[in-house]
Amino acid sequence: MTSNPPKLSFESRTEWLRGEGRAADVVMSSRVRLARNLAGCPFPHRGTRVHRQASLQLCRRAIIGAQLSPTILWADLHQATPLERLLLVERHLISKHHSKTRPCQGPPGPGPDDPRGVAISLPDERISIMVNEEDHLRIQVIRTGLALGQCWEEIDVVDNRLEAQLPYAYSQRFGYLTACPTNVGTGLRMSVMLHLPGLRLTGDIDRVKRAATDMNLAVRGFYGEGSDAAGDFYQISNQTTLGKTERQVLDELESQIIPKVIEYERVARRTIVTKRLGAIEDQIYRALGILSNARLVSTEEAMQLLSHLRLGAVLGLLKNIDQAVVNHLMLLVQPAHLQKVLGREMDQDQRRSARADLLRSKLAR
Repeated sequence: MTSNPPKLSFESRTEWLRGEGRAADVVMSSRVRLARNLAGCPFPHRGTRVHRQASLQLCRRAIIGAQLSPTILWADLHQATPLERLLLVERHLISKHHSKTRPCQGPPGPGPDDPRGVAISLPDERISIMVNEEDHLRIQVIRTGLALGQCWEEIDVVDNRLEAQLPYAYSQRFGYLTACPTNVGTGLRMSVMLHLPGLRLTGDIDRVKRAATDMNLAVRGFYGEGSDAAGDFYQISNQTTLGKTERQVLDELESQIIPKVIEYERVARRTIVTKRLGAIEDQIYRALGILSNARLVSTEEAMQLLSHLRLGAVLGLLKNIDQAVVNHLMLLVQPAHLQKVLGREMDQDQRRSARADLLRSKLAR
């Protein structure tokens, strides 16, 4: 660690919103996550504050020592403010569960609550490692576009470097041992963030969601488990981690399932342009008009309207709107980012006004 610790640039465009890569018109991002635990140490939900502080220090030393990236930012979340934690959630660097204050057994230790942290690669933010979430380690790699194979190759290197320094909890019979039985085995979750406005507009989105569920896939919202599909964004991920190899899960998702969903969405978009061009143009330009002139905008409304703008940009119906700019706005309108960018804390009414001001300024022609 240097005397001048690295910092996140919250106004920058994070990796998963760059709007580049394979199938970027539909796929916002790809993510691979591994759950790992330390042998001989109680899992986080069973350990005391002393246990968790010990696992935090052990994992932190291993992560910093593994040289996973030229620059690694380490943050002790139990010493961070709620706003700082929410910023990391909004950038998809930690989970909502990891951001919440949690009581801990045992005598008080450093910080107000459960010792936990996160390591983040800078400046790309492609790698993040949560420590003492549900498991001792939640390792993730995230990339723009459809890039599950690249994510897997990178996370495999990260995992091997950490396993060379840390004693993982592993069973010859069951594989990697995890706090939740659904993660036992590979401990692997692969997911893609999809923008599916076409399927919603044609009324086919529920059919796709049912088909995904029938294939034992999880369909979640913008922030993963327990979140809503804001702005027609959906995360699709595997649920099976036991009995399948990492390569099997990767091949099924990247080569078979996700390409079909992408094609369904593209067909839906072509159908809308062919049969309902006037209606979709009206919806897109109404969204632009509201965002360019409104004085009060909620997060939910902003996400839905920006979804229309993104569709218009991808379809070429909005000539002066760049997809990457729209993607970045989806981050800046989130509550914590809005307050960070403007440099002050605000209540909900103040944020609605400030959000509208920011959108008008960014979309001014």
